[in-house]
Amino acid sequence: MHRRVLSALALATLVATPLTVQAQTPAYPSKPIKLIVPYAPGGLPDTVAREVAQRLTERVGQSVVVDNRPGGNGVVAYQSLLQSSPADGHAFIVSDGSMLSITPLLNKSANYQVGKDILPVALIARSPLFIVAHPKVNVNTFEEFISTVKAKPGAYTYGSSGIGSTHQLTMEALKHALNLDLRHVPYRGSGQSTPALVGGQVEFSVAALPSMLGFYNNGQVKLLASNASTRSSQAPTVPAIAETVPGFDFSVAIGVMAAAGTPQYAIDRISKEIAEVVKNPDLTRKFQTAVIDPVGAGPVEYGKVIARENEAMAKAGKIADLKAE
Repeated sequence: MHRRVLSALALATLVATPLTVQAQTPAYPSKPIKLIVPYAPGGLPDTVAREVAQRLTERVGQSVVVDNRPGGNGVVAYQSLLQSSPADGHAFIVSDGSMLSITPLLNKSANYQVGKDILPVALIARSPLFIVAHPKVNVNTFEEFISTVKAKPGAYTYGSSGIGSTHQLTMEALKHALNLDLRHVPYRGSGQSTPALVGGQVEFSVAALPSMLGFYNNGQVKLLASNASTRSSQAPTVPAIAETVPGFDFSVAIGVMAAAGTPQYAIDRISKEIAEVVKNPDLTRKFQTAVIDPVGAGPVEYGKVIARENEAMAKAGKIADLKAE
C-alpha cells in the first residue's frame, strides 16, 4: 500500500509539472503585434516588414501591423519601441543594421547597445548593393573599374544615398582596400542618387538592384560588382567584391529586434515563426524578384551578424571620417 501511494504521488508530480510550467507562460500573443520600421514606406526594410507581417498574422492568430517611424536614422523608432511599454513582446523593430552600426557614429543620442538595450530576435533576410557605372565611362567590368579609377586619381565621382549610408561606407571601404581615389557626392536617398547616375551627373554609384534594374535592362547603366560575400542569384554573372577583396561583405541585413526585458517566450515564438515564414514559396519568389535573400536565422546567429557588421561599419566610418553630432 505504501509503495502504491508513493507511485501515485510520483505520477501526480510528473503530470503536474508541465501543467505548472504551462500556467506560468501566458498565452502569446494576446493582442496585435507592432513592427516598427525606422524608415518611410517603400524602402527595403519596409518592404520586408510588410511581407513578413502579412504572413505572421496568418500564423500567430493576431494582427501584425507595420508602424513607420522615420527620423534620426533609427533613434525615433527606438524611442517608439521604448514607449510601447511594457516590453511584453507585442512591439518589435524591423530594420537594417545601420541603426545599430552607423547611427551611433553620427548621432550622440543613439546611446543604445545591442544585448543591453536592444535584443536580436531573428535575421529575416539579406540583400546586396551594387557598384554601378554610367556608360560614358566605358567601364564594363569590375577589373576595368579598378584600372580606370587608378589611372586618373580624383577624376571620377560616385553617388550615394547620403553621408553615413551603407552605400557610402561600402565604397569608402573599397577605396581603402584597393587604394582608389574617388570623390563622394552624397544625395538624399536613392530617389536622388539613381537619377544622378542615369543622368551622368556622377560616373559611378552604389545602389540596390531593384532601383537600377530597369535602367540596366535598357543599357543605361552597367553593373560591376556586389558588396555581398557571394554572388547574387539574381545577377550571377556579376562578381562579388569579396572575390577581389577577401572577406568584404557590406550586404544589408534585415532583422527583428526587441526591447530589453522582452520575455524569452516571445522572442522564441517570433524567431520560430520568422524561420517558417521565410520558407513560404510565394514570399521567396517575391524576395528573389527584389534581390532579397531569405535567411530566417535565430537570435544567436543574428547577434553574430550584428557584431560583424558593427565592426566593419566602425572601421569604414573611421576611414570616411564620420563625426557624431
